[in-house]
Amino acid sequence: INNYGYLTWEWANGLRGYSYPLIFASIYKALQLLAKDDVQLLIWVPRLAQAVLAAFADVKLYSLVRHVENAETAKCVYFCQLCSWFTWYSCTRTLTNTMETLLTIFALSYYPIKGSKIGSSCKYLALIALAIVIRPTAIIPWIPLVLSHFLQEQRKADLILQTCIPVALVAVGTSLIIDRVFFGEWVVVQLNFLKFNVLQNLGTFYGSHPWHWYFTQGLPVILGTHLPFFIHGCVLAPKRYRIFLMAVIWTVLVYSTLSHKEFRFIYPVLPFCMFFCGYSLKHLKAWKKSAASFLLLSNLLPALYTGLIHQRGSLDVMSHIQQLCNNSYQSQAFVFIMMPCHSTPFYSHIHCPLKMRFLQCPPDLTGNESYIDEADVFYSNPLGWLNKEFHKDTLLPSHLIFFSVLEQEISSFLALRGYEKMATVFHTHVPQGRVGSHIYVYRKKTEMNH
Repeated sequence: INNYGYLTWEWANGLRGYSYPLIFASIYKALQLLAKDDVQLLIWVPRLAQAVLAAFADVKLYSLVRHVENAETAKCVYFCQLCSWFTWYSCTRTLTNTMETLLTIFALSYYPIKGSKIGSSCKYLALIALAIVIRPTAIIPWIPLVLSHFLQEQRKADLILQTCIPVALVAVGTSLIIDRVFFGEWVVVQLNFLKFNVLQNLGTFYGSHPWHWYFTQGLPVILGTHLPFFIHGCVLAPKRYRIFLMAVIWTVLVYSTLSHKEFRFIYPVLPFCMFFCGYSLKHLKAWKKSAASFLLLSNLLPALYTGLIHQRGSLDVMSHIQQLCNNSYQSQAFVFIMMPCHSTPFYSHIHCPLKMRFLQCPPDLTGNESYIDEADVFYSNPLGWLNKEFHKDTLLPSHLIFFSVLEQEISSFLALRGYEKMATVFHTHVPQGRVGSHIYVYRKKTEMNH
């Protein structure tokens, strides 16, 4: 929109589609046309938009349970959903996983559950299609649900010919056209995504975990103290809801086969789990009040801690960089972020064409066995890398940003080249490996004296 910015390697290789970012791009464009594109609005409006959608999804979940069960169960499910620390942590983030989860809840509210009068094949399939366009993995939890619907549907041919095929064609067509406009050529993003993550399994480049990780860590962590309620609810719930449990188990099993694992990948199964948690809570009769208090208190702390304190430095440090935009020497400023790649946001939090650079870490797509990315090369010998990269004083960045753990190792470079510390930003109480407890902002002295 502003003719500057940065595109990561996924865009260069057509692994990401433009359909989802288009929502935020439209918001940015509107702000620009209204001359209200203040950097704070650019940061907050996407989060607020995501938060509003998340609130709608929670209400949808409530009304769904009220239709298939009763108001009391619906209240319990709604309460469990509102308590979930992981939902608080994720629901306002502009991750594709968040949108995938919200669309899953919206689709679920139109899903024809056995024995219930509600349901609209067209609506729920259209919402799934939209979710798949945004993130192809959205199809996973829906495979058992769609199959179950298909098996109990009397008019199978009608379902396929009049609903499935038209919905699929519209979704794929729209996605193709949007991507054609922005990529400038025909790209089937979903196919590239599948090829990269499944067939070539290149996600391992970003770390791999044992097969059981989702069962032993992933699901227990995102469920947190809801876990016993979830297990209890699975035992209690009537047979017709087994399909929800099937969706959870199936999704976790499928993701377990991929070696690169992250908590956010299984976020879309959380609403299904909340259904069982609420069912359990409703049946606790005498213990209900104390169980609810326990859930609320035990989730409040992790929600507040992970949402407000943990790893906040990478956002806070951006306000220090943003101040360079207002300085007269903005054109001479050059910020170099020496942190594990994508540690911080980039131009959306700066909103001026400042010269910035960070350590790159694209995976190797050529099949070169001995490939090492820039970030790894840097971390293997930070001092040597810096001296080689900035061998002339004219090449030196005006500002360096890095985690506290790196300071000792590059102190001689900082002293020799005349850098001084101008800010210390808190990041985390649990530093690990390359990630330190604080982030330091260093600036070159000479720049300031002119």
